[in-house]
Amino acid sequence: MTVGGAMKLLRSLPFPRLRVAVREDVAEFILKGGDVFARHVVQVDTTLRAGEEVLVVSPKDELLAVGKALLTGKEMLAFKRGVAVRVRRGVRE
Repeated sequence: MTVGGAMKLLRSLPFPRLRVAVREDVAEFILKGGDVFARHVVQVDTTLRAGEEVLVVSPKDELLAVGKALLTGKEMLAFKRGVAVRVRRGVRE
């Protein structure tokens, strides 16, 4: 998924569908292409499955990056260690 395609999905799908929301203090790191760690996830689409393409957003639903989920949505909330989303492209990358 490209950043342009992600922007279209962001506008057309209701929150939190296909989204992983992260803490505001790690937003800059993710904008530059850094991976999302489980401990930084604050809200998520709990129907996500590992391997799905996801939108990484701020708590205000602003697009930060696109990537591939390595955990399910429920696991992202339950785990406190490990990579939750392998970021493919950050918005400022």
